[in-house]
Amino acid sequence: MDSSSVGNTNRYWVLRHGKSIPNERGLVVSSMENGVLPEYQLAPDGVAQARLAGESFLQQLKESNIELDKVRICYSPFSRTTHTARVVAKVLNLPFDAPQCKMMEDLRERYFGPTFELKSHDKYPEIWALDEKDPFMGPEGGESADDVVSRLATAMKSMEAEYQRCAILVVSHGDPLQMLQNVFHSAKQQEGDGLAEKFQLSRVASVLSQHRKFALLTGELRPLI
Repeated sequence: MDSSSVGNTNRYWVLRHGKSIPNERGLVVSSMENGVLPEYQLAPDGVAQARLAGESFLQQLKESNIELDKVRICYSPFSRTTHTARVVAKVLNLPFDAPQCKMMEDLRERYFGPTFELKSHDKYPEIWALDEKDPFMGPEGGESADDVVSRLATAMKSMEAEYQRCAILVVSHGDPLQMLQNVFHSAKQQEGDGLAEKFQLSRVASVLSQHRKFALLTGELRPLI
């Protein structure tokens, strides 16, 4: 993974949370109010997925000769992502309540709006079809693809300012992480000074509409390229 080509000083991996109770129940849980509730944390299969992801991350760190004191875990405040991050931290033998692990609100799930909240996840394709048509328009009362990318850019800027030469694991959700990968992929091809400017240049419909190409399974770990 060559992340220097997008102007950042750290190396990044993304991890979608393990299989959650909402995943098992086929529910959309996307509001902050609902997302932080403990009843929406990981299902047992998701805990196992998170543990495997942690072991894979640890192996990749060893292969890259990265010491654990250079590792940072930044995670969404939702219960399913916090649970995932906590499991990974345990695998790495990192204290979860120490500065190496940081909750970041801007990494939260995409809010799909009141029409879809706590409804069947079979509705997701309707939203993704809207993204392809106009990524600047979200579902009623919810976030557009561009809205999500805007706050992800803020999160990345914060991480770049706070950490130098670190290995950062970003633990988040399906839509935000595929959007982050999508924009990173585009940013590598942009001419600009630094990550923030390249992100901004990538916030165009032709890029934002294509985020589904970078979809992740639950518990899937991937280097950010």
